[in-house]
Amino acid sequence: MMEDDPALGEPSPSSNPATSNIDLSTDTSLVVDISDALSEHEKVKFTVHTKTTLPEFRQSEFSVVREHEEFVWLHDRYVENEEYAGIVIPPAPPRPDFDESRDKLYRLGQSEGQMTKAEFQKMKAELEAEYLAEFKKTVAMHEVFLSRIAGHARLRNEHNFRVFLEYKDELQVRGKNKKERLGGLFKNLGKTVDEAMLANYKDVDESFEKEKTFLSAYHVKVKDATRFADRMTRSHKGVADCHIPIAICLHQLGTSDPTELSKFLTKIGETFERARKLEGRVSSDCDLKLSDTLRYYERDSQAALDLLYRRTRSLANLEKSNNALTKARTKGKGVAEAEAAQKLCEEKFNHLSEIGKQELGNFKARRLTQFRKNMTELAELQIKHAKAQLKLLREVSEALQ
Repeated sequence: MMEDDPALGEPSPSSNPATSNIDLSTDTSLVVDISDALSEHEKVKFTVHTKTTLPEFRQSEFSVVREHEEFVWLHDRYVENEEYAGIVIPPAPPRPDFDESRDKLYRLGQSEGQMTKAEFQKMKAELEAEYLAEFKKTVAMHEVFLSRIAGHARLRNEHNFRVFLEYKDELQVRGKNKKERLGGLFKNLGKTVDEAMLANYKDVDESFEKEKTFLSAYHVKVKDATRFADRMTRSHKGVADCHIPIAICLHQLGTSDPTELSKFLTKIGETFERARKLEGRVSSDCDLKLSDTLRYYERDSQAALDLLYRRTRSLANLEKSNNALTKARTKGKGVAEAEAAQKLCEEKFNHLSEIGKQELGNFKARRLTQFRKNMTELAELQIKHAKAQLKLLREVSEALQ
């Protein structure tokens, strides 16, 4: 049985189809990819490889080893910096989670004595392939996060990004302790309350108001669609798994006694095995082209909503500063300080609005392009698999006749 944490040396995800699901910049002045990855116990080590012609970097090509917490650290540096408030910050990659695959492998090992050797080997191969596919997707999502940053004209210039790419040693980033997690919980709760208070805040710009209404509804719908797509993928996987014991039983019946009926049973068993592989490919393609795309844009649309929240908060601050300035002028006290505060709020709001409008336009174009691309590819793959299934049925029908 495969160990709980197999050390898997992965090829570059540039050859992994999961990577192609998300748009990446065509600019080659800064190209970042994950050339290798290794699963060790409770963590994954990613080898981040960089090629660049930008003068800000000391070398034109270099590599460093990073862990997931360091990717989260980099994401937080952008989120917590007001300079990037008007940007749709690429969502942080999901934490590597292989617990379900490990549990399945463990349960399979426990039930080894209750099934035939052939059935055990096939189930083991299926679960190992499932583990490997999940591992590759995790690597791909971490690479997409870095590529989105590298392809962004402003995000790529962040000092912490260059540190992440160039600094050879560990960044000494650790997971949050209990006190910090509790503090983060209260911070998120405060943000949620603030968002609720600003939910009915009328925007002065009609285009932003329409965008907020659309994205709020879109985020809910894409979240629901992700859940339904996952359910469909699991159904295809369940059908494929059901074919395994049927194929094995038919094969055993066909080889137990050499008769005309045994040849028939053996042929049907082979058909179920081939059908299992086809159904497994259908499941993998739905997961890759549909579920993963929806899941990514569920997180990316939340990033766009976060931008709109930051802008609405900036607008509320501006209006508050306008009221404070009016009161100061009425009382004739603290006018200079109120004017300075009002001017600063106005500059921040105008800057955020200008950048935000362009960012939301880019987000829309990127989303439409990727959905069109992936849905077209999924349809083509479904047609291909349907033809293969039809061919299989014709072949077995002719052979049995």
